[in-house]
Amino acid sequence: MTATRLTGSDGEPALAILGPRATALVKELDRVFTGWGLEDGAGEISAPPLFPVTDLEKFDVYTNFPHLAWVAGSLDLADEQFKPVAGRFGSGAVTEARYGLPHATCYGAYLFHEGGQVADDLLVTLVNRCFRNEDHYSGLRRLASFQMREIVALGSFDHTQEVLARFTGRIQSFAAALGIELGREAAGDPFFQNDSGRALMQKLSPVKYEFQYGDLAIASVNTHRNFFGERCSIRLESGEHAYTSCVAFGLERWLAVLTEHFEADLDAALAAVRAAAAPASAVPASAEPS
Repeated sequence: MTATRLTGSDGEPALAILGPRATALVKELDRVFTGWGLEDGAGEISAPPLFPVTDLEKFDVYTNFPHLAWVAGSLDLADEQFKPVAGRFGSGAVTEARYGLPHATCYGAYLFHEGGQVADDLLVTLVNRCFRNEDHYSGLRRLASFQMREIVALGSFDHTQEVLARFTGRIQSFAAALGIELGREAAGDPFFQNDSGRALMQKLSPVKYEFQYGDLAIASVNTHRNFFGERCSIRLESGEHAYTSCVAFGLERWLAVLTEHFEADLDAALAAVRAAAAPASAVPASAEPS
């Protein structure tokens, strides 16, 4: 039985249907990453796979990520001319698009706490479907729809940085236990593209680090400063806008890497993940700040 079946419009390998062994491995990876958050006191929440466009607009999604954006629109199929042709609905069939498909999971955490007050050391975890309108797709490495588990810190700036340091150590230790060599590379953070002050700080001190297997990023640690706190009016007890950071894991990308590393023996990969999980959960904070 095949581990994964790919499908997509016009034959592009844009979407993945995971078989039983691949599903078991992804579920175990998610259990491990979720467990790290829960061990640190995170509360788990569940978010929908789409949000009102008005919510995503708050985060400059359609300004900073126009090339990635997907929307969900209602259809008017009363007229025969608006039936799908060659696998596509014509533009006239879509009457409106009030909902957007997110390209990152963490949005749900900020919208959940919108307009509220949080403690200085809040931690939240959630998993969601993410959607990206890429210029090309490459199986599990690059999909139109994929699962992303995130651990999101809200509170004081020190808290957000301490969380990233701890998870940097865990990710590195977990990968080492699996025999996987990961590079740690600074990357840009387009959340700040339209904010000159934050953009300048980003140049002075990187706010995003990716953990890369070859040229593929499979996890990242991200500092947002108080961007989301301001956009969602999330405040601390002091009245200051909350700072946030997040740790993100692309589950299908981890599956792609483990499939390659264990030469498609997913049972061996599953056993290795289970064996590597316990040591990684107890790793101290990385000495190198994120």
